[in-house]
Amino acid sequence: MANALVIGSGPNGLAAALALARAGVSVTVLEAQDDIGGGTRTVQPFGDGILVDHCAAIHPMALQSPALAGLDAYGLTWAWPELDAAHPLDTGPAGLLHRSVESTAVGLGADASRWRMLFGGPSRTYDKLAADVLGPVVHLPRHPLLLGRFGAPTLVPAAILAKLFSTEQARALFLGTMAHAMRPLTEILSSAIGLGILTAGHHDGWPVAVGGTQAITTAMAKALADLGGKIETGVNVTSLRQLPRADVVLLNLAPRAALALYGDEMPTATRRAYERHRHGPAAFKVDFAVEGGVPWKDAEVGRAGTVHLSGGAAEIVANEKAVARGRLPERPFVLLGQQYLADPSRSRGNVHPIYSYAHVPAGYDGDATEAVITQIERFAPGFRERILDLHVTSPGQFTAANANYINGDILTGSKTPAALVFGPRPGRNPYRTGVPGVYLCSAAAPPGPGAHGMVGFRAAQLALRDLHVHADAALSTSA
Repeated sequence: MANALVIGSGPNGLAAALALARAGVSVTVLEAQDDIGGGTRTVQPFGDGILVDHCAAIHPMALQSPALAGLDAYGLTWAWPELDAAHPLDTGPAGLLHRSVESTAVGLGADASRWRMLFGGPSRTYDKLAADVLGPVVHLPRHPLLLGRFGAPTLVPAAILAKLFSTEQARALFLGTMAHAMRPLTEILSSAIGLGILTAGHHDGWPVAVGGTQAITTAMAKALADLGGKIETGVNVTSLRQLPRADVVLLNLAPRAALALYGDEMPTATRRAYERHRHGPAAFKVDFAVEGGVPWKDAEVGRAGTVHLSGGAAEIVANEKAVARGRLPERPFVLLGQQYLADPSRSRGNVHPIYSYAHVPAGYDGDATEAVITQIERFAPGFRERILDLHVTSPGQFTAANANYINGDILTGSKTPAALVFGPRPGRNPYRTGVPGVYLCSAAAPPGPGAHGMVGFRAAQLALRDLHVHADAALSTSA
């Protein structure tokens, strides 16, 4: 029986381990922290009964992921809010994102036909499109016409594509989702991540895992245990001398950490590419225990699982540009989560967890707590008076809890145009490190961040193909 090591127990590491174990490979996962899950963990900073997602929180890309298939048998269930997302404005009604393209379009008035045009076709066929979207960009597509229809708008910078819409509601709703990429929205391909989220969401919604995102990790760990896989925690791998022999090794690590382990064995081109890998802006997270929820000026926003806070389109574009240049805006972009609306088990009575983080410059060492509260108060006067407690996770604390989040970069690398297309190194296959039997499976590679686990799944598929090729060659030689 072949054996494998997976270093890192985030969703991609566990997905890789599961794919290998299902194929009959003996798998051991090594995790540096005492708890498994990486970004897919749930904590209780406000005491028992109030559940807060540590990082990954909303999962529009998860339902079509083969990496998560069958986990309902291990207790993973999904729940949906009434509205997927909202973008409140200083004046006028908020932009509201429904799971239905038609319902969203109707709410956008004059921009209804444009929203239908952009998302109607791709979202209807997303069950087929997902196989191409949830993988490396450079590949032979299964559905070339569908992928071409989806991919063409992604080439247009988000700030320009937003001009397709005439209303501030539609422009803000669109650009708020584009801002998930944490890149200047004037760049080519700055639409790619956001268009993927919106297209998948119009097909499957923006669900949460019941009981917190930790439920994804727990289900994956149970499934792996049933297949004989092992997980060892508190094992910080800093040298190859620590590793037992393995037929394949999958690295759920940032390229810098992969380089530290295998740099001497990597081809020069790969080593240089990993050395050039850059990390992007950071997240400054503030979670709140709030009595009675958020008192939104626009009551419709109180129905949304996710809320984007950054005013209108011009402010969103300016904010993301400023953060990328190392400057914290006075009113930064804030992503706020009301997961308890879909999953009431996260609350304790009338005290609800409110998840939020601001986009801040890489390595930001200041305190953005007041800026986050002020941005929420801007659209929900009286919010401050409802706060019973708060918990801050600074960029430095993100890094301390997860070595992949260098300088607080929760995306494991800046999503530049080159990184979106190729991952951390040029070439057709972003999972190869150039070292035989060693593969990169972190969110630094396509399709990138998220609890979908698809980087690990794709890397494991490649490792299995290589194992079979080597096994067949060995049999042929012995014969």
